[in-house]
Amino acid sequence: MSKRVVITGLGVVAPNGVGLTEFTKAIKSGKSGITFHQNLKDKGFSCCIGGIPEVSEEKISEYLSPLQLRGFNSTSILYGVMAGIDAWKDAGFAVDENSKIDYDSGIIFGTGTSGIEKFREAIYKIDDQNVRRLGSTSVVQTMASGISAYLGGILGFGNQVTTNSSACTTGTEALLMGFERIKNGKAKRMLVGSSSDSSLYTWGGFDAMRVMTYKHNESPEKGSRPMSETASGFVPGSGGGALVLESLESALERNATIYAEVLGGNINSGGQRNGGTLTAPNAEAVQKCITDAIADANISADEIDVINGHLTATSKDALEIENWTKALNRKGTDFPYINSLKSMVGHCLSASGAIESVASVLEIKEQFIFPNINCEDIHPEILNLISEAKIPSKIIEKNVHILAKASFGFGDVNACVIFKKYSK
Repeated sequence: MSKRVVITGLGVVAPNGVGLTEFTKAIKSGKSGITFHQNLKDKGFSCCIGGIPEVSEEKISEYLSPLQLRGFNSTSILYGVMAGIDAWKDAGFAVDENSKIDYDSGIIFGTGTSGIEKFREAIYKIDDQNVRRLGSTSVVQTMASGISAYLGGILGFGNQVTTNSSACTTGTEALLMGFERIKNGKAKRMLVGSSSDSSLYTWGGFDAMRVMTYKHNESPEKGSRPMSETASGFVPGSGGGALVLESLESALERNATIYAEVLGGNINSGGQRNGGTLTAPNAEAVQKCITDAIADANISADEIDVINGHLTATSKDALEIENWTKALNRKGTDFPYINSLKSMVGHCLSASGAIESVASVLEIKEQFIFPNINCEDIHPEILNLISEAKIPSKIIEKNVHILAKASFGFGDVNACVIFKKYSK
């Protein structure tokens, strides 16, 4: 018999708020975390704005020891460790380096790239004849599984400890992978999430692709404009998000706080066919991902109250809305409310699914719908599909019972998860 899976802990390191308290305040008030960065301008970037979490050296020392920080230069690992530890503590567990191995708990924590700055720092100092001088600290910081390796050692987990990587769907995919493991009885708890670094060497490639906005260097907070007619490309962001998934049985046994329930979801690919490419979605596959997620959750499309979309502030926003209307068979005023966290934090790349899932779960737990900022001029193609009232520009206090969160990523890959307000 499959297990019910609930969420008992959250952690977040976002451009507009580090920690649950600050992040919750930020998304309720529509606070932007997008700022101007002189170093981007100095390096010749066309887009000189971005979302970078504000983390002090003092704050970092609360999570990593002096030994771990020796030669450390990976914001992806840092953000993931911070979010992961916060989520674990939020779930009511202690962090003890001398704890016994916990074979009931595991980690699936994703990233897109890890330690590019560290690798660049290391290779800059050597030539091809001195490769061994990369240094011992470069290995764990540059391997993709570095984030789960750090967290696994800090927390002493003995169940599956691994890393996934699926571009912008990474965080949502990690959540669904952890959900399946608990549902099938292979773990009691899974710490899931994803992180993304704020490296010039990550952002530089996107700037070269000309998919980032260059029109708001003088007005950074106005730069990220999902669903807007004046959207001119995405704004890069970074950070980390983490969730503790747990079997309902385990959560009730220890009287844990339950934020929400994970009803089900789906992961698929468009195969880069039928209009899908490395960078564009196959609309048919996107719609199938959504409808299959709804079927897996054993609900009807009419029960969805809110959609937390992928919505990147690019030309594909209208297509995403169209895909939702077709998948749900709901239009106009019958369409659910929809929002995009990217309006406040930018596109946090591989971290986006996790950070946005944390925001989604907070909406369910605290019964509100966060606003879309920079959306005063909704794209007319979107208004032809859904009512303007369904794209809130101010916070709405509302009974949020069921929420759908989706992510669509490079490589024509898709993931959709269905969250529900917990009830016995």
